[in-house]
Amino acid sequence: MSTIQQITKDSRSAMEKSLESSKRELSSIRTGKASTSLLDTVRVEVYGQTMPLNQVASVSAPEPRLLTVTPWDKGQIQAIEKAIRDSDLGLNPMSQSGVIRVPLPALNEERRRDLVKVVHKLAEEARIGIRHARTEGRDKLKKLGHTSEDDVKHAEKDLQKLHDDFITKIDDLLKVKEAEIMEV
Repeated sequence: MSTIQQITKDSRSAMEKSLESSKRELSSIRTGKASTSLLDTVRVEVYGQTMPLNQVASVSAPEPRLLTVTPWDKGQIQAIEKAIRDSDLGLNPMSQSGVIRVPLPALNEERRRDLVKVVHKLAEEARIGIRHARTEGRDKLKKLGHTSEDDVKHAEKDLQKLHDDFITKIDDLLKVKEAEIMEV
């Protein structure tokens, strides 16, 4: 049996998940300095399944323009290299004695614009998740039987405010990340 409070709480929780996921993905977009989170979105085909890179190798940033990836199973070097190359990060890994070196090219203007497009796409996915949570909450509110129309209307207003707050947070994250990318 759902209550207005429970529906609002579930919606907030779903919106927070979208925001957190977006933060994680945005942190993986590179801005010119090597960061181990850059490869967080890379997924590798190993042992017949797709796994996040950080579950099959350790990633470190020994220099500002270099990442090193050390696979836990040396037999997976080719699969990891392919996954990094195929990701939309524009990186060209090279393996050398069991370690994959991933040099980070300097960002040119065109690459910065491409990254801004990727960032906008990620932000839009987060917005969609937040809208979805609002719609789901609204549908559940409409299905509540023993609740007055006024209470439902009031709860819908609260949901909308929650939605607006989270959309603003996403937009703020987007502005910061965009400025970071475009900074030369």
